[in-house]
Amino acid sequence: MNMQKTGLVRPVKTGFRNMRWLIIVLFISGVTLNYITRNSLGIMAPELKSMFNMTNEQYGYITTAFQVAYTLAQPVCGWLIDVIGLKIGFAVCAILWSVTCIFHSGASSWLHLAVLRFFMGSTEAAAAPANTKVMTEWFPKKERTIANGWGGVGFSLGGMLAPPLIYGLHSVFGWQAAFVVPGILGIVWAVVWFKVYAPPRESRLINPVERDYIIADQDAPLAKTNISLWSSLGRLLRQRRFYGIGLPAFLSEPAWQALGFWVPLYMAQVHGFKLKDIAMFAWLPFLMADLGSLLGGYLTPRIGRWFNLTRINAAIVTSTSGACIMVSLVAAAFAQNPYVAVLLISLGGLGHQLVSSMLGVLVMETTPVEQVATANGLRGSFAWIAAAISTLVIGSVTTVYGATGFTWVFVCLGLFDLVGAAIMIGVLWERRLPGAMQPA
Repeated sequence: MNMQKTGLVRPVKTGFRNMRWLIIVLFISGVTLNYITRNSLGIMAPELKSMFNMTNEQYGYITTAFQVAYTLAQPVCGWLIDVIGLKIGFAVCAILWSVTCIFHSGASSWLHLAVLRFFMGSTEAAAAPANTKVMTEWFPKKERTIANGWGGVGFSLGGMLAPPLIYGLHSVFGWQAAFVVPGILGIVWAVVWFKVYAPPRESRLINPVERDYIIADQDAPLAKTNISLWSSLGRLLRQRRFYGIGLPAFLSEPAWQALGFWVPLYMAQVHGFKLKDIAMFAWLPFLMADLGSLLGGYLTPRIGRWFNLTRINAAIVTSTSGACIMVSLVAAAFAQNPYVAVLLISLGGLGHQLVSSMLGVLVMETTPVEQVATANGLRGSFAWIAAAISTLVIGSVTTVYGATGFTWVFVCLGLFDLVGAAIMIGVLWERRLPGAMQPA
């Protein structure tokens, strides 16, 4: 093969074996830091509310500022990654969100925090589009479901590690350190990412055998798109199948936001937890979310083989199972024992990640590779529109009705995903298409 004609960079004679899994580890570590920085506010919320004399409604404005920026920026970040590549695009975003996190340590009011959260949200929005792009660039189609399960670990691992880490930093060095240290770690990670990352066709670290194995099960060369942002978004919004992903994402996201931003306050206000108690238990829903992400990744290919389903239908079955598990949040709303409530909420974390990870798989299965980051960014925008709306509603309802407001919030969050599953089945289920899912 003529390497110049194909445009491939000649690989070294030897390279890392299973380089694709090393790339996943590197990506997971970056997303973990992404979620630690964003969840630091939720962990510190009880103390910051007291320090700045904030109401629940004002805290809702702060989190909404992040969510609005995240909503608007996700498709933009996705399109940018599709155009300039994951190496540069994700590194720049990581540096920007890390610097903004450090600036949180100088906040002097709730309004100051809201402005900082807006800038943080506009750059952290790159995480979800980048996740899908990594999977499509570095994995053959038959391995993407499992890879996506591992990739999703970073999104909940950060939430799991944030409570003990943030509490520890706060206890030893003061509240400013809870923002400064994660920000510094994020900058270091971004430099490593920029030095190491390249697509398989360009990487000088990959073993040639593995490179050929990956490329053999990909649809086409991963070309960069020259489509404008608005043309790309317009093309996606005209596709009926996209709404089978976007609408379930809209219904699913409020529960995930509640785990990060509202569960600590719920445990403090309804069950009397102190900051130390929150640090001891607030990570459990995210541990269960990690398990849900991995379970979905490994279970979905087996469901496809057991029932002779296409990849799309197998993903829908897994996602629907997660929606059923989410009903545990309804039970949590009426739990009197705080530890039972934590357990039920944690089951909700598992259920949510089954839903969310499969939405990522469906994006990869239904979208051309040159638009996959943009599509996942648009899916994220649908989700975060719901996140912003739900945050304002939760802040207002819990301010006015207190514990009773939290009860109805959890009832609604536990039922939304069932509606999303019905939409997914109605729009995306493949009834007569040939070619059942092949064994991984």
